[in-house]
Amino acid sequence: MKTQESFRNNKNSLYLVSTPIGNLSDITYRAIEVLKQVDIIFADDTSHSKILLDHYGINKKTFSYFDHNEIVSGDKILNYLKEGKEVALISDAGTPGISDPGYLIAKEAIKEGFNVVSIPGASALLAALVVSGLALQPFTFIGFLPRKESEKKAALEIYKYRKETIIIYEAPTRINNTLKTIYDILGNRKIALAREMTKKYETIYRGYL
Repeated sequence: MKTQESFRNNKNSLYLVSTPIGNLSDITYRAIEVLKQVDIIFADDTSHSKILLDHYGINKKTFSYFDHNEIVSGDKILNYLKEGKEVALISDAGTPGISDPGYLIAKEAIKEGFNVVSIPGASALLAALVVSGLALQPFTFIGFLPRKESEKKAALEIYKYRKETIIIYEAPTRINNTLKTIYDILGNRKIALAREMTKKYETIYRGYL
C-alpha cells in the first residue's frame, strides 16, 4: 500500500476542482484559491469554463480535456506535472470524474507518483438526493444509463430486487423513454425528478411512475 500525504511532500499536484452545477455563487473559497494559484487549468469545455473563470477574475492558461481527447490531453497534463507545474482539472459542472472525464488522468497521475487532490464542492446528485423525499441511505449512484435500449434494460435489471434509492442522470430529450424503461423493469416505484438544480427554474417532481 502506498501513502499520499497531500500537503506534506514536495510532489506536484493535480487538483480535481468541483465547480458550481448552475449557480456561480456555489463555488468554494478554496476552489477559487486553488484555481488562482495553479499554473494551468484543464477544462471539459474551455468556452463554458471561461464564464466561471472570468466571473472570479481567474486568468490562467486553459486547455480542453474531454471524452474524445482524454489520452492526448492526459499526456499533456502528465508532462506539465513532470515539468514541475501545478495543474487543476475542472468540469462544466460538478466534480471531475463523476459522469465527466477525470478518472483516467487521476489514475495515471497516481501511477506516476504525483499528488491527486480533491477540492470538493457542489454535487448535483447530492443536491437532488437530499430534497427528493426518498431514503438518503443507502443509495446507489448509476450516472448515465446506456443509450441503447437493450443495454439500458440490462443495466436496470441488476437493481430489480434491490430496495435502496437509485440515482440516475438523464438528458431532457431522453427522459420520457428512460422513465418508461424504468417502469417496465423496476415497476411502479416512488420517484423524484430534479431539474435545473440551483438555478432560477429549479423544479422537483415527486410521486410514482
